[in-house]
Amino acid sequence: MKKPFFDLSNIKGDLFGGITAGIVALPLALAFGLQSGMGVAAGLYGAIFIGFFAALFGGTNTQISGPTAPMTAVSMVVVAGIVSASEGDLNKALPAILMVFLLAGLIQILFGVMKIGQYIKYIPYPVVSGFMSGIGVIILITQLLPLSGYYPKEDIDYVNKFKPLAEEVILEDILKDEVAEDILVLEDFKETVTRAGDITDDDIMKEAQALAAKESSGVLGSLKVLGRAIQNINYTDFLLALLTIGIIYGFKRITTAVPSSLVALLVVSAGAYLFIPGYRTIGEIPSGFPHLHFEIFSDFQLGSIAPYLISAASLALLGSIDSLLTSLVADNMTRTKHLPDRELLGQGIGNSIAALFGGLPGAGATIRTVVNINAGAKTRISGMVAGILLLVVLLSLGPLASKIPAAVLAGILITVGIGVMDYKGLKHIAQMPRNEALVLILVLLLTVFVGLIEAVAIGMVLASVLFMVTISDVIGHRAKSAPLKDFARELPWSDEGDIIEKMGKQIYIKHLDGPLFFGFASRFQDMINALPEIKVVIMRMDKVPYVDQSGLYAMDDAIREFQSKNITVVFTDLHGQPEAMFKQFKICPGLVDNENNFKNFSECSTWLYNSLKENNT
Repeated sequence: MKKPFFDLSNIKGDLFGGITAGIVALPLALAFGLQSGMGVAAGLYGAIFIGFFAALFGGTNTQISGPTAPMTAVSMVVVAGIVSASEGDLNKALPAILMVFLLAGLIQILFGVMKIGQYIKYIPYPVVSGFMSGIGVIILITQLLPLSGYYPKEDIDYVNKFKPLAEEVILEDILKDEVAEDILVLEDFKETVTRAGDITDDDIMKEAQALAAKESSGVLGSLKVLGRAIQNINYTDFLLALLTIGIIYGFKRITTAVPSSLVALLVVSAGAYLFIPGYRTIGEIPSGFPHLHFEIFSDFQLGSIAPYLISAASLALLGSIDSLLTSLVADNMTRTKHLPDRELLGQGIGNSIAALFGGLPGAGATIRTVVNINAGAKTRISGMVAGILLLVVLLSLGPLASKIPAAVLAGILITVGIGVMDYKGLKHIAQMPRNEALVLILVLLLTVFVGLIEAVAIGMVLASVLFMVTISDVIGHRAKSAPLKDFARELPWSDEGDIIEKMGKQIYIKHLDGPLFFGFASRFQDMINALPEIKVVIMRMDKVPYVDQSGLYAMDDAIREFQSKNITVVFTDLHGQPEAMFKQFKICPGLVDNENNFKNFSECSTWLYNSLKENNT
């Protein structure tokens, strides 16, 4: 009997699970919003809409979705890039940013429609491990400045260094505007001089602050100004962040029934509000229901988002991986089986709607999902309840939440960065095969110092190449020769009997075990060149499930080489895809006659006795 879409049989457990997961999600949503550069409200909006709609339309009953560390790290890069190209003005950049997020959601929907979810599980573990650990390092390094209470835009001495460049940028923008308006006159520059005269000190300072923020953003930027941060440390922010970290880790030793991050958020925020005047807050959280951003479409300019189309695809892919990995965790805990393509559809719908309301993109969140399941949740109602709870918090407690110290969220993010790293993979790196360890380390370093997109792309390519080299080595080792006692040092297959003892100096039996693909072609040629003088080569195809074009050409070359030396080539047990490909490429029948293609080795051995006996008489 098919279960109803909304299963109310576990309503009590689902309500409790959703409420608990929503409470856990609150501080993380605020922290991720602040980290992204879009403000805490964006994180909260993302948690509300992704949490609700991914649960409603997704394929994992107990999954809790919302902004996550990996998704926020990629989003942060997108936001910083578009804001920088928009004169440092977030409001001006917002339509383009949200369009990128919307495209990411639509791509995820496309993934679900195209049933790509079933293939994501084939991404190599070293790539995922290196990427996740890299994300953790990025969060840790980029939170060093907020942890110390240092904000480069407020460091006047640092900003003043960018004033000359700021003037150049403003003048360059004036010239670009004049070119666009077709009023640039190269002979006298009268209009240019007039506009340049309208530039104020405030304009220059604003542009210098934008340049300073850009220069100090990201991992490398944070490391560049870390010395200044240490020299200008704000001890109030620093102590509030340390206290937050201490409570998060310390409270877990007392009980895990209440989320320690929420306890830290409430305790430290209350203490700062009551006893520390003038502390830095997270900024205003807009009250009321989030509004739709129609300017995504009305102010749309392809040129502003074209450089970020790859980022949109990366967000979609990363969100899909993140969600489906969490789905596997949920399956293991609940003894159920998720629907991967439907899950991608739900995540895509959630991310698309979140973008329309100004929210951060997100994915399935492992910790929140585990909390949900442990609290008794079993159906999609729990995820929807978590989203509704966060909406209630927004509508009723927004002004109060605006008083949260920024340093508290920095402390929470530090613990997130520590927690998101894959310690299992890092711990066993010395025991890993060398090529897998290389991929993990390379992906980690590329993620931190080059870019998340480049890291995954290069990691996937390198992992694939190394995998094919490894498989080639394995096949080369397994696809052994079995002729001459002094040439082949392996036992014959069970059905070969004593044929090698009787005919070993005249025949060569090639045991092919595994797919014939391009990685095997060169080894195949080496084998041909190393053969001694014989009369017959037997290609045992029993255990060959697949052959690609390179494998076919290698076989073609080998047969022609043998035939040029008057060596007869025969096949046994040619079947399935290899047989179809051999026929299509006219290898057998063709180069090798059908009479030399035997159904099994028994028929081949009978032919061998008769054929070689005739040739010897």
